[in-house]
Amino acid sequence: MSHRIAAKITGVAGFVPPRVMTNEDFTKIIETNDKWIRERTGIRERHVAEPGVATSHMATEAAKRVLEQTGTDPEEIEMIVVASVTPDMFFPATACLVQDRIGAKKAWGFDLSAACSGFAYALTVAAQFVGAGTHKKVLAIGSDKMTSILDYKDRATCVLFGDGAGAVLLEAAGEGEGILDFHHDVDGAGGKHLYMPGGGSLNPSTHETVDKNMHVVHQDGQNVFKYAVRRMAEVAVMLVERNGFKSSDIGLVVPHQANLRIIRAMQDRLGIPDDKVMVNIDKYGNTTAGTIPLGLRDAVEQGRLKKGDLVLLMAVGAGFTTGAVLLRWAY
Repeated sequence: MSHRIAAKITGVAGFVPPRVMTNEDFTKIIETNDKWIRERTGIRERHVAEPGVATSHMATEAAKRVLEQTGTDPEEIEMIVVASVTPDMFFPATACLVQDRIGAKKAWGFDLSAACSGFAYALTVAAQFVGAGTHKKVLAIGSDKMTSILDYKDRATCVLFGDGAGAVLLEAAGEGEGILDFHHDVDGAGGKHLYMPGGGSLNPSTHETVDKNMHVVHQDGQNVFKYAVRRMAEVAVMLVERNGFKSSDIGLVVPHQANLRIIRAMQDRLGIPDDKVMVNIDKYGNTTAGTIPLGLRDAVEQGRLKKGDLVLLMAVGAGFTTGAVLLRWAY
């Protein structure tokens, strides 16, 4: 059964901090090289936020840009959903900080945690309120400062991530446009393969948790890779077929940018050519909740999206979480 939501994306914008960290920069702090990183991940460089620049600052900038792009008054925004695993702090929610900074005085909002699937989840949740007719204009934002939770002695993880944010404006959709269907699921048994053990209620921050390196990303890369390739392909096929389409009908796939090998493996299973797959991992690395909206932003700027295109958004993240959205591009 499909789950059409009468909501569409009417604007998309993104933000990455100006500082760039190249693969060559990593050779000065860990034993690695550009060729090793590129062959295993597809990443050439990533953007890094300076100290004092947090997830909320990047989210705010992306939100401001999409409001300016669409000519939207901040007071027209009724709801803000921010996806992130690196909030500025436990509370208040990042959405509250963004709401205040952009002047969205009539909006309510909250944060959502689904790791790399976070933006897909935020998009679907935010769209429900537009589709139900209760809200006219809603922001869905994905923003993460992943460099704040990396161990720069662990070459298996520190080279993978960058910082960035993206935001979309959602408004009511007509028949046959906007979000046509979605599928989200979790497999909690996979939580042990990608996590950050310290800082929560189980392991509150102490000198001991810091000494044990518990406040950084811990990843079993092999298990994450295998699950991501399999699940992304399975869900993509299911969503497309459930709505009576074929892979050849897809105008553009915007996958989560975790690893180029994951993207290409998923692409091969679907039989989709390179020109129908958005790839920008080489420029940004894995920005977690920021990857899909940044991909949409780049696709628009590169002229790779036109009104009426069938678009598939795909992600697998820590949890394990899976998020996929099928939509008709509306502008």
